[in-house]
Amino acid sequence: MTAPRVAVVGGGLAGLAAAIACGDAGAEVTLFEARPRLGGATWSTELQGLAVDNGQHVFLRCCTEYLAFLDRIGARARTVIQPRLAIPVLAPGGATTWLRRIGLPAPLHLAPSLARYAPLSVGERLRLVPAAQRLKSLRLGDPSLDRTTFGEWLAAHGQSPRAISHFWDLVTRPTVNLPAAEASLALAAKVFQTGLLQAPDAADVGYAALPLERVHAEPAEQALEKLGAVVRKRARVQRIEVGALGAVTALWVAGQRIECDALVLAAPHEDAAKLLPDAAGLDAAALGKLGSSPIVNLHAVWDRRVLPHAFAAGVGTPLEWLFDRTEASGLERGQYLAVSLSAADRWVGVSSDSLREIFEPAFRALLPAARDAVLERFFTTCEPNATFRGAPGTHALRARTETRVAGLYLAGAWTDTGWPATMEGAVRSGMAAARAALIGVGRTRGLPEIAA
Repeated sequence: MTAPRVAVVGGGLAGLAAAIACGDAGAEVTLFEARPRLGGATWSTELQGLAVDNGQHVFLRCCTEYLAFLDRIGARARTVIQPRLAIPVLAPGGATTWLRRIGLPAPLHLAPSLARYAPLSVGERLRLVPAAQRLKSLRLGDPSLDRTTFGEWLAAHGQSPRAISHFWDLVTRPTVNLPAAEASLALAAKVFQTGLLQAPDAADVGYAALPLERVHAEPAEQALEKLGAVVRKRARVQRIEVGALGAVTALWVAGQRIECDALVLAAPHEDAAKLLPDAAGLDAAALGKLGSSPIVNLHAVWDRRVLPHAFAAGVGTPLEWLFDRTEASGLERGQYLAVSLSAADRWVGVSSDSLREIFEPAFRALLPAARDAVLERFFTTCEPNATFRGAPGTHALRARTETRVAGLYLAGAWTDTGWPATMEGAVRSGMAAARAALIGVGRTRGLPEIAA
């Protein structure tokens, strides 16, 4: 039996997951990536002699498909995951409080930490519990959840502005890439239900121990090579061809026509909108309305160790999440801290020098050991279109895996996964597209399974 030919357009996590799953099932796979590298929104480069990631892409233990992807490409050992949730929360002046879980069922696993959560008053802490219980009871499939913001819902359930900024936004901003005041209640509820309010170990934090290129792109490309797949970089797809019978027949790259039996389009939503044939039945303008939300990353190299933790969250400071990337970057002396600023519209286009003027005092106010330390290097990176904008109304704009063109399937964190734009959502979308593509070409054995 001739192996079906599957083309995958896009070499991010969604495309890599789809390509490997199709290859595992015996398909003849070719992956096309317009850029000179794989990894999509998770990539690394060298800046000022350091191995630098474009952003700090944290995952949780509940990210089951992402973890399975790491296992498949042999990269789990290149990451670290906490044996038990423990997040130091720092405030200016040197105060540190901890969010830790204990061995009780959710949501009681966080009760002692919430009772001692110093950034909030006693009354604010007490009001966290009933709000969390109400949040846990929301039905995620209820379309009304996507018609309001999480901030509006929190305020209606007794949460003060300080409780929102000092607790709820610690999770909302990095996962939805919007503050609660702008984030869809549907997406925020998904994050909190799955990550904090169901399984007690779901929110144990994981992160890359090596540069992201070595965690995703390199091992995934090696896995594809072992499967006999073809990986073409710097190969921008110009057009998707649909035959007279309404099925995908080929794609065009650099003037070359390449036939395929199925095609997984795993490009960013802005690029996918330009490539989708009219017969696919999708409104390109609607995809454009998904918008984008930026992330700005600060990279600060100090002459000594100023953060005593592998990572920490900040409250009462513009420094949101701080990560010690010293060892991963190859720095031999001092400490390299990377800071991710989510929903960073206000910082896009601001020069590194200006950002240093704003954030260097914030480092010194937040970290006692930084007050007398020397900030030897400071530079920034920016992802202006890091994620789609997870605002109310988003759900209706996110596309399903299948299209009206037989053999054409969609993948990407922007598709209708039920998750915000996370690595877990990207991998899930790729697995769903691979499963649909394989069924479409008559392969019913070795189908990828996707956990609920």
